[in-house]
Amino acid sequence: MSLKKHFLVYKFALATLLSLISDNALADLQSAQQAMEDSQNPLLLLSTSQGEIYVELFPAEAPNNVANFMALAAGEIEFISTESGVETSSWPHYFNGMRFHRVVPGFAIQAGSPFFHLLGAPAETFADEINADFLGLDREFALNPDGSFNSLLNISDQDDFKNKILLPLYRKMGIEDETDLITRQYDILAQLQELTVKAAYQNQGYSYRSNRPGRGISRGIMALANTGPDSNGPEFFISLAQADSLNGRYTVIGKVVEGLDVVDTIGKTAIDSLRFSRLSTLIYSVRRVN
Repeated sequence: MSLKKHFLVYKFALATLLSLISDNALADLQSAQQAMEDSQNPLLLLSTSQGEIYVELFPAEAPNNVANFMALAAGEIEFISTESGVETSSWPHYFNGMRFHRVVPGFAIQAGSPFFHLLGAPAETFADEINADFLGLDREFALNPDGSFNSLLNISDQDDFKNKILLPLYRKMGIEDETDLITRQYDILAQLQELTVKAAYQNQGYSYRSNRPGRGISRGIMALANTGPDSNGPEFFISLAQADSLNGRYTVIGKVVEGLDVVDTIGKTAIDSLRFSRLSTLIYSVRRVN
């Protein structure tokens, strides 16, 4: 076969391959749109080294955090850097080029940490947007009738119970020393017996809104990672399973509607956030596609 014919065959094969890729991408987009709860919601495409993930965002449930996430992805938020000694500004597409830096198989995949971004963290953080009543946390008691801890609290031992439940309760009740603790022990017991999971989280500093719909964290849900109450930024995770113990502490911003198999593939390889790994999945881009 002549060189010219080889070249024509190569061009045809390449065009066919590109056509197939384009058709597959279009099919994924169409099926993603069909799977959306509301076609008016933003639909994001996370292009990764393992494949494509489509996420429907929920601005009616978390408007401020969804808007911030979209602005970060679109390069609409300014970052100021003084690392070189000269103040410079840029408008990066924040998530492009980042990795899923933490993967816990059977639990979650996580990305977007400012710790792993050259420009660090955006200047602004956002308050939680969680409806605890919708989640039923106002009807769940912190202690079970037999005195054990409610599993939703994810309390591992007595020290954990002390730090998460008792100390915040003492602060709320104004108990400052051992004398107060002894003289008010029956009052403390009464408070503990009536304490709901919602109230326990409120004692820790979480605040809630009941004027918007909400949802819990389950398989395929995207939520924002945080360092405590009202500290939401760009870092996010996608849950690999039902995770009721996370409800009430993490703001849900979206749900995977296409590409859950890709999420599962990423979730098969454990990645330690404290150790860089070439096995971690790269995010090529995050962009709105509707």
